[in-house]
Amino acid sequence: MKYRPFGQTGIRVSEIGLGCWQFGGDFGPVDNEEAEATMEAAIQVGINFFDTANVYGSGQSESWIGNYLSKSRETVFVATKYGRGPGIYPDGYSLAGMRQQTLDAIERLRVEQIDLLQLHCVPTEILRKGEVFDWLQTLQQEGLIAHFGASIETVEEGLICLEQPGLTTLQVIFNVLRQKPAHELFPQAQKKGVGVIVRLPLASGLLSGKFTPQTQFAETDHRHYNRNGECFNVGETFAGLPFEKGVELAEGLRGFLPEGFSMVDLALRWILDHQAVTTVIAGAKRVEQVIANTRASRLPRLTPELHQQLAQYYTAQVREHIRGPY
Repeated sequence: MKYRPFGQTGIRVSEIGLGCWQFGGDFGPVDNEEAEATMEAAIQVGINFFDTANVYGSGQSESWIGNYLSKSRETVFVATKYGRGPGIYPDGYSLAGMRQQTLDAIERLRVEQIDLLQLHCVPTEILRKGEVFDWLQTLQQEGLIAHFGASIETVEEGLICLEQPGLTTLQVIFNVLRQKPAHELFPQAQKKGVGVIVRLPLASGLLSGKFTPQTQFAETDHRHYNRNGECFNVGETFAGLPFEKGVELAEGLRGFLPEGFSMVDLALRWILDHQAVTTVIAGAKRVEQVIANTRASRLPRLTPELHQQLAQYYTAQVREHIRGPY
């Protein structure tokens, strides 16, 4: 495993992190034993960055992480989020509410301080007002959080956040089927010394290459209930692509695979080749998925020619099919 600087904190985190949305059940059923095995495997292969949120399973993901890490001797940097859920989204934001939600997360994670608290896809107008960033600084001064960042949905939101002093990270949806941030956002993040956390690197599993148009998902899986943005931003599911078109486009990428590369290898290595990226939070429900995800950190960079071909494929074949704010 290789490690990269985490913004300007002086901390180094693994290039591949562990996304923990799945521990809340939104990728189908999962139990605590499976979650613990996944976390153990992640630590064993050198992952030291976990990403979760208070709304993943209504706190279940945070609790499972806290329970596991309280028994482990390993040091893991844990990022969580505030900004979604009943009574908060879209207009219930307040300093008191943020403080209470942070205290609740501290209790579930069994820590004295949150390593990184991220705004969780809050509305653009809330970001523009700027009060939420003042509140984050207040919590930082109170010692409840060490660092703060923002998980965003659009390039516009990212640029707004980059104007805020003290911002450590931006978390974005970014993958070979959703390339816009590389051109419009990443250069500004690098200029400001802000780290970039990449979520949905496999486009909700499309880029694993294992789906067919007939693939079915559990009713509790967001790939079933949010396929067309019925419950939240469609971009969070299959990177905003219609499922059947996404399967077709992912299959089209097989022609670009270097010798010895799997689809997952190509997808993750492509992201890691972007210098602005700090860590890629790849979700995993099974030990073998964790191991497969980390392989990309050891693989050589893709050639400039292949990067150009993948950019052309995105422009000519993919971009027009992306739905939702971007």
